[in-house]
Amino acid sequence: MISNFTVRKARPEDVDSMIKLLRLLFSIEEDFCVDETKQRRGLEMLLPEDTNRCLLVAEHNQQVIGMCSAQLVISTAEGGWKALVEDVVIAENYRGCGLGRQLLTELEKWAASQGAKRLDLFADRHNAGGLLFYDKMKWQHTNLIVLQKKL
Repeated sequence: MISNFTVRKARPEDVDSMIKLLRLLFSIEEDFCVDETKQRRGLEMLLPEDTNRCLLVAEHNQQVIGMCSAQLVISTAEGGWKALVEDVVIAENYRGCGLGRQLLTELEKWAASQGAKRLDLFADRHNAGGLLFYDKMKWQHTNLIVLQKKL
């Protein structure tokens, strides 16, 4: 168990470390494959300060060991903003130490401060460890499924 970690907004110098974390995440998720150019471009789009997006990292001994992101979208069901949460990943050696809980708690605080009424999270249905973690964090399963169409 580690106690001296920091959760903070991601910075440009964190991109290479976050790409490594995304490589780990995408090894679990069947729908995505690693393409460092795409991941770099996506992270760089999330980085600039903006009230509609948030990219957080967990850091220990000046090393990025976890991350998550969220973007605000309008929900007609909620009649307001909701936050779409993605890229929740912790380096394997640091899982079970409270980092994921802290990252999601900070992301939830950010979303609430932006007026979000709900958070939605995509998770791979075969990621048993991740799904157990989200259950412990009191995320609720829905009857919705995600459909995708590439352009």
